[in-house]
Amino acid sequence: MTLNIGVIGTGAIGREHIRRCSKVLQHSRVVALNDINRANCEQIINDLGIQAEIYDNAHDLINAPEVQAILVTSWGPTHEEFVLAAINAGKAVFCEKPLAVTAQGCMNIVQAEIAAGKKLVQVGFMRPYDSGYRALKAVIDNGEIGEPLMLHCAHRNPEVGDSYTTDMAITDTLIHELDVLRWLLQDDYVSAQVIYPRKTRKASSHLKDPQIVLLETAKGVRIDVEIFVNCAYGYDIQCQVVGETGIANLPEPMSVQTRSAAKLSTSILIDWKKRFIDAYDVELQDFINNVLSGEMTGPSAWDGYAAAVAADACVAAQNSGVIEAINMPVKPAFYQ
Repeated sequence: MTLNIGVIGTGAIGREHIRRCSKVLQHSRVVALNDINRANCEQIINDLGIQAEIYDNAHDLINAPEVQAILVTSWGPTHEEFVLAAINAGKAVFCEKPLAVTAQGCMNIVQAEIAAGKKLVQVGFMRPYDSGYRALKAVIDNGEIGEPLMLHCAHRNPEVGDSYTTDMAITDTLIHELDVLRWLLQDDYVSAQVIYPRKTRKASSHLKDPQIVLLETAKGVRIDVEIFVNCAYGYDIQCQVVGETGIANLPEPMSVQTRSAAKLSTSILIDWKKRFIDAYDVELQDFINNVLSGEMTGPSAWDGYAAAVAADACVAAQNSGVIEAINMPVKPAFYQ
């Protein structure tokens, strides 16, 4: 079987997903494209040598008979509208983060999916598909270090542009930790605090960088996440889990160790896309397989909502300077 996919949004991540679905993954074919810039669609069709219909209206693409599933990779504020339209059309939809720009928007999607009576939504959180995080989770789940007590994490980028704002450290950067750490621990957050260390001279005048986010979970696990988006030296993701009887670290990306010029060294990645390129492949193949099998098992609309609730509290903590409560409703039976 082959899944016919329509893609809404053909920017950087959309283009990469179109390439994956057309050239790398199995049982998928991109048959429809939509973008606010039609020329982007035409360029992708030419560059990749694919046959796809271009729709000037995203809703026409969603409702097109030949489209069986939707990828939403457009501008974040459009996600809620298009995901709701896909649910209304009864079609599975893969939505890049954020699922919606507000927690209420995510809840609107949750409620629509429950009303539809079938799981149709997968959110583009790729880290649970990363082999390193999966290996780390296996160590935790197998009890090799006892119950987790603390997590020390870091999310570092070499640099960001002037359009990057202080709140984006939460909504664009930390959002990945908010999802994957919740998955890693099988635990929800109950509070958040944000601390600002001395500012780096490499940050824009309007940007507070670095930041430290302190989280507490329902089980009492304490988490600190350093967000440093102008670290200069590379793209670096760290996660150390301190357990009752041992410590487990997220594996480093594979790199050749060299001895040269009186130095022992390994390289550090610069491009975030290369750090998780394999995870993106596994993630989208899982979505394709799930749609074809009729059972959605990836990050759900509820996971998207949970991340949004935590992110809202973290942004509030950025502004208030105090510990902010994170109030998560009970997970509906639909998502159990």
